[in-house]
Amino acid sequence: MTALVDRFNRPHHDLRISLTDRCSLRCTYCMPADGVPWLARSTMLSTDEIIRVARVGVENGITEIRLTGGEPLLRVDVVDIVRRLTALPNAPEVSITTNALRLPALAAPLKDAGLSRVNISLDTLDRARFMELTRRDRLVETLAGIAAADAAGLRPVKINAVAMRGVNDDEVVALTRFAVDRGYQMRFIEQMPLDGGHTWDRVQMVTQAEILERLAGEFTLTEVEGRGAAPAELWYVDGGPQTVGVIASVTAPFCGACDRLRLTADGQLRACLFSEAEVDTRQILREGGTDADLVDAYLRCLAGKKAGHGIGEPGFHQPDRPMSAIGG
Repeated sequence: MTALVDRFNRPHHDLRISLTDRCSLRCTYCMPADGVPWLARSTMLSTDEIIRVARVGVENGITEIRLTGGEPLLRVDVVDIVRRLTALPNAPEVSITTNALRLPALAAPLKDAGLSRVNISLDTLDRARFMELTRRDRLVETLAGIAAADAAGLRPVKINAVAMRGVNDDEVVALTRFAVDRGYQMRFIEQMPLDGGHTWDRVQMVTQAEILERLAGEFTLTEVEGRGAAPAELWYVDGGPQTVGVIASVTAPFCGACDRLRLTADGQLRACLFSEAEVDTRQILREGGTDADLVDAYLRCLAGKKAGHGIGEPGFHQPDRPMSAIGG
């Protein structure tokens, strides 16, 4: 086994695999109203190719795989992908990040295939606001998908919300109450410069400190010890057991403990969401490359990983790919 360790001695155990760049919503912080140019289907990895890159990763220390997008449940063979990943020797834990719209039909099959849990995006509980944020009137379906995941046993159900000033920051308490009352885990995310329109403005970003201030006005928060490499800092709500978390990528970056790599839907390995460099596994796969060549691709990707994402530093450049094309 070749340890997947970067030049800062950070071991990497978490692989995020984007199954598609396509999405059924058009969230304002992710892409313009008319969408972004989609990847050509011929460039996207086949299921066999995804499994092979993942297998090589698992053989060399990957223990957790998160399936992302775009919207990963739009991939017609998503259940088969989960089943094949969880059947790998030394099977990794497999989870998925989704908008939940297809979970009423897929939650039970995904659970049966070995999926461990889900992260679900929900930025508002208000139907009109949901429609404004996502440009789709589908809040009722999203809530049904969340309930379906819980009923299928895909727990803990984690709810993710991007906090936006003047948009949904007044719902921080309501979203937390919604999650706590149902046994879900609420996570707020500082908005990052990953939108397709490149309109991100740090001044408009709601910070971790502001989120915690709002929550402390309603709940008693007690910090959870032992964060490890997890992106979210956690607090028990009113003594627990339920928690609320904040992913403060901008104001309190956690790059020093990062153990994540990303594989885009078109086969590019990325060491960071904000990386300007990629390593092409698709070419290796389609030109008869060996497993050793794929290990080398992982190592070349890690060799270029920086100490941190660099947001706010001189020379920082927002990646050309939007979040939907990178995969979270």
